[in-house]
Amino acid sequence: MARRATKDRNGKAPSQRQLRVGEEIRHALSEIMLRAAFRDPDLAGRVITVTEVRISPDLRNATAFVLPLEGDADSMVEALKRASAYLRGQLARTVKLKYLPTLHFVHDVSFDEATRIDRIMHSPAVQRDLVGDTPEPDADPDRGTDPS
Repeated sequence: MARRATKDRNGKAPSQRQLRVGEEIRHALSEIMLRAAFRDPDLAGRVITVTEVRISPDLRNATAFVLPLEGDADSMVEALKRASAYLRGQLARTVKLKYLPTLHFVHDVSFDEATRIDRIMHSPAVQRDLVGDTPEPDADPDRGTDPS
């Protein structure tokens, strides 16, 4: 799932190459995590979703946003940080780049944030405000509610 492009520290949007390389690394990481036999108990048998990979402008650093299907996300992110050298080695076999980026893993909270916003938008207080503010289409605001 691709997110909207965010600006980097210099205020520039990611280049087309950054987006393309990030998407290629995301696909490759997903495949590697699907078929890898991790020895780490925090990763063994876990289903991990890679939602996005952001690449630095020099293509030397990659931040992978990950989401566990179940279980504790913090322990999973720490385990992925421990396994980053292994994952980078596996990635080197799949993705052909002059320099393979250093991998950093971050728990993706965008789905939690979207759920929180959706819950707020469907709360009774917001619904009351949305329904109460709509004027009737036939009423003339200059003359009030009396049509005569």
